[in-house]
Amino acid sequence: MSALRAFVSDLLEADGAAVDPIEPDGLDVLAPEPLQKTFGWPENMVRLGFGATRPHGAVPIGLEGDWLDRFGALLGDRGRFGVRQLPLTDTAEPSSPERLIERALQLPNAVWRLVATTQTWTRCLLLAFRYTATSDEKRDGLIWLGFNLGTGAVLGDALLARLAAQLVDGTPWLVPDAQVLEAAGEYSLDTARLASRVAPLLERRVQDDLEAFLRSMRRRLDRDRGRVHAYHDDLRQTALAKLRKLRSATSDKGAADRQRETLRIQAIEREYAAKIDDLRHKYALRIEAEWIQGLVLVAPVQRFDLLIKRRKGERTVSMDWHAAVRMLETPLDEAGLGLDASRLVCDEHLHLTSHAGQTCSACGRDRCRACHPTSCPRCK
Repeated sequence: MSALRAFVSDLLEADGAAVDPIEPDGLDVLAPEPLQKTFGWPENMVRLGFGATRPHGAVPIGLEGDWLDRFGALLGDRGRFGVRQLPLTDTAEPSSPERLIERALQLPNAVWRLVATTQTWTRCLLLAFRYTATSDEKRDGLIWLGFNLGTGAVLGDALLARLAAQLVDGTPWLVPDAQVLEAAGEYSLDTARLASRVAPLLERRVQDDLEAFLRSMRRRLDRDRGRVHAYHDDLRQTALAKLRKLRSATSDKGAADRQRETLRIQAIEREYAAKIDDLRHKYALRIEAEWIQGLVLVAPVQRFDLLIKRRKGERTVSMDWHAAVRMLETPLDEAGLGLDASRLVCDEHLHLTSHAGQTCSACGRDRCRACHPTSCPRCK
């Protein structure tokens, strides 16, 4: 059963419908009257189809169109936020933590040393966003972002994908008990700081997800722009050729013909500019994103405490190896997206930041974006 069909089946059953799966990739639904009116079905018995090959007479259901909006309206605020615990497995601890950390953390201007290893629990905040990109065509997508609230690290795509697989493979839903929550530690969610981290990360993930769509859109734009240019350039060249032939004419009729061709060239240029402006509006890209779901995932981890040394200062940071997916997260980034492995350590407060945006574009000197987020301390 596809993920979408399973979701729709669970949702309709939760609202009192009788659901019977049929092949290929369909559902027979006996809906109560309120549910029938909500979806606008003419009868209370309806057949739904989800795949490219659908049962005969089935209503097509997909991610496109307004079906997600309909299901969202039916759900309301149910399932918008939850807390779940991953089961504690007997996964063997990594035999060489230093080797794992060397691959995951690069410090060009500092050194690190592993000082402690602890088996514990952490809270991971997973946020789902739905985006809609509209140009000459429309594209919808779903983006998941993840943060380790225990270490402050961003969960990379690979780690998120493995965690998602753990959540949908039939693993039972466990409510965290008091001991596990105590081991995961107390936390307070600073919404302003979270929003400042989510916004650039979401923008980057949406751009990556739309890469193929944008390439296709640019090809269509170049094709249409080339066609418009070729048509108007041909008209303009024809008018210019006529104007060149009339340059030597001295009669009143010749002067009138020259003025006519000059006005024609100006009209062609105005029409060309208007057509290009129409294409600019047609292919203008508008992207809207909204938060749709959140989950606090309490997960078992092997926590590595690292001593970071930079010149005369030192500090301790943590990195978690997630036992459920056997993967080490990316290191803490205190002023960036946190998606790569390289970090620079500043001299002022020993902040760990990625290279992007580290060099001031005005004076060319390095600055810590965690200490000075808005301006360079030297050139202001």
